[in-house]
Amino acid sequence: MTTTPGATPTIVLVGHGMVGQRFLEALAERGLTATHRVVVLCEEPRPAYDRVALTSYFSGRTPAELSMTDMEFIETHGIELYVGDPAETIDRATRTVTARSGKEFVYDTLVLATGSYPFVPPVPHKDATGCFVYRTIEDLLAIEEYAGSGAAVGAVVGGGLLGLEAAGALKGLGLTSHIVEFAPRLMPVQVDEGGGAALLRTIEEMGLTVHTGVGTQEIVVDSEGAVTGMKLSDGSELATDMVVFSAGVRPRDQLARDCGLAVGERGGITVDEQCRTVSDPHVFAIGECALAADGRVYGLVAPGYEQAETAAATIASDEAAFTGADLSTKLKLLGVDVASFGDAHGSTEDCLDVVYSDARSGLYKKLVIGRDGTLLGGILVGDADAYGTLKAFTGSVPPVAPESLVLPAGASGGAQLGPSALPDEAIICSCHNVSKGTIRGAVTEHSCTTVPEVKKCTKAGTGCGSCVKVLGQLVAAELEASGVEVDKGLCGCFAQTREELYEIVLALRIGTYRDLLDRYGREGARGGDGCEVCKPAVASIIASLAPTIGASGYVLDGEQAALQDSNDHFLANLQKNGSYSVVPRIPGGEITPEGLITIGEIARDFGLYTKITGGQRIDMFGARVEQLPLIWTRLVDAGFESGHAYGKALRTVKSCVGSTWCRYGVQDSVRMAIDLELRYRGLRSPHKLKSAVSGCARECAEAQSKDFGVIATAAGWNLYVGGNGGATPRHADLLAQDLTDAELVRLIDRFLMFYIRTADRLERTSTWLERIPGGLDHVRDVVVEDSLGICEELESLMAAHVAHYADEWASTVDDPEKLARFVSFVNAPDTPDPVVGFVPERGQMKPDLPLLSIGMRRPAEDPADVLEGSAQR
Repeated sequence: MTTTPGATPTIVLVGHGMVGQRFLEALAERGLTATHRVVVLCEEPRPAYDRVALTSYFSGRTPAELSMTDMEFIETHGIELYVGDPAETIDRATRTVTARSGKEFVYDTLVLATGSYPFVPPVPHKDATGCFVYRTIEDLLAIEEYAGSGAAVGAVVGGGLLGLEAAGALKGLGLTSHIVEFAPRLMPVQVDEGGGAALLRTIEEMGLTVHTGVGTQEIVVDSEGAVTGMKLSDGSELATDMVVFSAGVRPRDQLARDCGLAVGERGGITVDEQCRTVSDPHVFAIGECALAADGRVYGLVAPGYEQAETAAATIASDEAAFTGADLSTKLKLLGVDVASFGDAHGSTEDCLDVVYSDARSGLYKKLVIGRDGTLLGGILVGDADAYGTLKAFTGSVPPVAPESLVLPAGASGGAQLGPSALPDEAIICSCHNVSKGTIRGAVTEHSCTTVPEVKKCTKAGTGCGSCVKVLGQLVAAELEASGVEVDKGLCGCFAQTREELYEIVLALRIGTYRDLLDRYGREGARGGDGCEVCKPAVASIIASLAPTIGASGYVLDGEQAALQDSNDHFLANLQKNGSYSVVPRIPGGEITPEGLITIGEIARDFGLYTKITGGQRIDMFGARVEQLPLIWTRLVDAGFESGHAYGKALRTVKSCVGSTWCRYGVQDSVRMAIDLELRYRGLRSPHKLKSAVSGCARECAEAQSKDFGVIATAAGWNLYVGGNGGATPRHADLLAQDLTDAELVRLIDRFLMFYIRTADRLERTSTWLERIPGGLDHVRDVVVEDSLGICEELESLMAAHVAHYADEWASTVDDPEKLARFVSFVNAPDTPDPVVGFVPERGQMKPDLPLLSIGMRRPAEDPADVLEGSAQR
């Protein structure tokens, strides 16, 4: 097909990635899709998708969920999108583009958005079977398929953003994962030596092996040409079954070279400030294929978006120029926050560094400050919550001392700057260059009252998403300043907060979600079914207060069953392959040889993969739904109970060996850990709870990274609260010291019930302690000094929980009605579907145990009725 210029001018876009899609949106915003014919030639077999979130495919996001293309948008604007049909040649003399299919398109304006290609080092056997790149969804599909074909070890060449994500993906696929980085540190572009060291420690703690300062010399292959290893530049050899190259990218400019467009010495299509190629006024280049007027090829999506808007504006005869872009980035790598902004490496003459480093917690924060106090840039590793605010202050003098900005929240001398301290010209969303003033205007001038409305109005928060937290704070602050009441309700069903709903349930003894919704739900929500936000939140409140309000403490009784999160539905953790894991409680990590044997026999008989967890328990993976009661029966008969690994409840109370065995121990930490775990087991809370008891100040149980932690002293026990060793680490704060056993338990009772009473939905104690007015001082006043006069009530609530605790597994296997829900399929209660095959995961063997129908729990004293390998053996 050949088209010729006519009354309707034609714009041909070559490439349909994130930047290409933004260009189309910019054309539509300026009305150009109504006055021009727009043709898009897309090489990949699918339209534009979120390449920044590529790795989330391995976390369950489908290619459809990654898509950035609304086909209704394409159709509404009459855009001709050709998927899987890339441009092959460009004839600038006739202004014709020929696609791979043979279709020809005559253009008035040509826009090249061909992106980049992965750089693969020129090493021997780089194209061997088992070698991959990490760039597209098709690459990920190929990696996933090969990893599932028997590969056990994977190596990633490159320790940058995608390299770390690729290594994490391989680990998630069950492979032992290595990272090989030529530079002396990980992410050398974004972080400095200190930040790289903090990142390295955290990555290695996740079970990934890192090799820095070495390059790949050769890919080793077997006689059939498949990967068996790598030779490194230091002379060592690494055994591996597959290699993923993620060593950077290069501008994809071959199409431009072939048609005579000027390119840079190191690649990239040379363009001016309007993103028009210097060789041809009818051709533009945007994104990673373009060499900007400042001599830089930008590899981030935000500059690409700016180039897309600049090109669209120029085509529309509007004044626009791309003169450079902010290279600030905020990333979450394998759950670790990493951010850099401004002059992160301190290249400005006579600048100063302000550094906070905590090696144990993997925290590293550096601010680069000018002699006059101007914030020039910074690096954040492990905690990047302040990124949005700090980035907005870059180039100005912050209103507080810079050293106070890098200290952890709650630390002496630390300061927290809210968005309200920012000037109106501060850029909040660098992806779309949206200022604080524009966001305020969306609220005050365009009547936006929610974050989604502000996003739609300004585009802020619709790029990488790193500014969404600050965006929400600004919207709330502006509404309050305007006298508008901010809706702080739990969700669309309830106008009350979680704390207010807790007080209503407690005061009125409301024992069902339906009763609470019908009496206190919003108008329009009453009589409805509720939502996924409030149902589990209310279920947790009712479970926490069950003994006091007269409700059932069993979470799968009646209406409660329909309110639970996915894991609670079957009292076990749902895994990625649809099977479940079983985690029995092992208080304090103390277990008898007989208990170990029982767990081993169960794992063997049911073909389960076993792993010792960081909380001193044994996790058994790979159980089918109908097997769960059979497994629980044997565990209960042997004296085990549910470890509540599936619930928002107490998980573990970890301990060292204490004074019983350790020559440094000053108190019996094991006994205390067991006592605390048995006291608080099954306590439902807004989020999971973790604890630990250390027998001395050497802190082997890591009590200061827990929601409540205890450290022994010669005079008693020190109690720490509000710690978190998760994605945002936080040291716990000292609440009280030198406590007796009774004083310690009493304060923990009060602290936990006050947290459950006042925390928000899914709010860890660490976040709650920083959010609650008055922070630690207020909590200490309430639970130690009884400033509110509620300590007696808090203690009685905990006493009711302790008195009425019942093991959920035992309750299930003793009740035929409760057992009825544990089937794989509604129409096949006795056996799984015979069509469904067994696929063993790592370390998991196919069970020899015959399939059994679910019935009443078998009496342990009847040997004929006991499954082979039970505790009676």
